[in-house]
Amino acid sequence: MSIRVTTDKNTGVAIVTLNRPARLNAMDTATADELRATWQELRHDDTTRAVVLTGTGTRAFTTGLDRDTTVPQPNSPFMQDDPLLTVGPKANDLWKPVIAAVEGMACGGAFYLLGECEFIVAGAGAVFFDPHTTYGMVSAYESILLAHRMPYGEAARLMLMGTRERLSAERAYAMGLVSELTEVGGALSAATACATTLAAYPSTAVQGTVRALWTATEATRTAAFSHAPHLITLGNLPPAEQKELFTNRPPQQPRIR
Repeated sequence: MSIRVTTDKNTGVAIVTLNRPARLNAMDTATADELRATWQELRHDDTTRAVVLTGTGTRAFTTGLDRDTTVPQPNSPFMQDDPLLTVGPKANDLWKPVIAAVEGMACGGAFYLLGECEFIVAGAGAVFFDPHTTYGMVSAYESILLAHRMPYGEAARLMLMGTRERLSAERAYAMGLVSELTEVGGALSAATACATTLAAYPSTAVQGTVRALWTATEATRTAAFSHAPHLITLGNLPPAEQKELFTNRPPQQPRIR
C-alpha cells in the first residue's frame, strides 16, 4: 500500500503517511486513488477527530506526481484531467483538521496537499520548491493554493523561479507558510501534539471553525481554479503549436458602419 494510516482511538488522532520512500513519496495514480479513499474513510470515522499528514522518512514529504506516471488525456483542451486535483482533504469534504508534518523536499504536486491542510509543521531540513516553469510547464493550481497561504510576492517568486528557488524551512517559517519549526525528524511528533490538542476539543466547534476558515478564501479560489485548465493547456503546448495558434489567425473582417 502506498498510503499507511494509523489511528489512536484514545487520542482521536489519525496519522496518514505517504509511503513510497523509494520514489521520494511521489504519487502515482494508485496513490492518488488511495488518498481519496482514505479521506472518505476518515469522514465517516467518528472516532477520528484530527489528522496528521506526513511522508515516510526525512528525505521528502512528497515530490508530487511520479514522473513515470502516464495520464491519458482526451483530445480536447476543455477536458484535461489532473490526477492530483482531488487528492486533498478539502476536495473530499473532510472538515476535520489536518496538520502537515513536513520533512525533506516538498515540491510540485505537494502543494495540492499542503494547500488544503490547516497548518504546516516542518523539520529544519525541509525545503519547498516548484519545478514547473523550469521544464516549460504552467504552475496553476499549485500557485493558486499557495497565493492564499503566503504573501503574494513570496508566492510569485517561489512558483516562477522553478528549481532555482529552494525555500528553506527557516524562511518558510519566517513568512508564515510554516507555523512551527522543529529539529530534523521532529515534525511528526510536534504535529501530532497539536492534533491531539484539537482532537480533545468539541468536534463540532473545531470542524465548524475549519469550515469557516476555508470559506474565507473559497470564492476567490474557486474563481481562480476555473481558469486553471485553460492556462495549463495553452501554456503547455509545444512552442511550434503556440506560434501557430497566435500567428495563423483568420483575417479580420472589415467593420460595417
